Amino acid sequence: MDLIILDRDGVINKESDAYVKSPAEWIPLPGSLEAIAQLNQAGYRVVVATNQSGVARGLLDLTTLARIHQKLRRQVAEVGGIIDAVLFCPHGSGDNCNCRKPKAGMLLDLRERLHVSLERVPAVGDSLRDIRAAQAVGCRPILVQTGKGASTLEAGVGLEGVEVYSDLASVAETLLAERELPA
Repeated sequence: MDLIILDRDGVINKESDAYVKSPAEWIPLPGSLEAIAQLNQAGYRVVVATNQSGVARGLLDLTTLARIHQKLRRQVAEVGGIIDAVLFCPHGSGDNCNCRKPKAGMLLDLRERLHVSLERVPAVGDSLRDIRAAQAVGCRPILVQTGKGASTLEAGVGLEGVEVYSDLASVAETLLAERELPA
């Protein structure tokens, strides 16, 4: 099974310093939904793993978060793709949970649920915490320069061995090209 793990805000949709608090505020980045569909069509299962501290902060409730994720799934489906699962951490940074990235709890949960190794599974994020969580479970960490990615790259800390791409579409293009290379 080919699997890819995506952060949500800043990778699939526009990042907001004020948090994405409603379906109306969830706006896909250009080419991201099509990239997911292309990955699906090439045999990838797509899983989203996202910190959503807006829940802990009282900015949105779980019902609203579910509606945002329904919009994500619906819009991906409209271009021929599917999101296999959405994992999220509703906690704040001070809650000391195991699921909030950079901790690897969401990814460990995914590994348990699917009974798969995450070794070298592409994990795409726009922040150092996404990269750290991916590295903790042996994923192939990939940074995109959308969302907070450009500032993460500019800081240059903790990115040794991390692949960097302009956006999710360029990640998909590279992964699909790698499949075409002779073994």
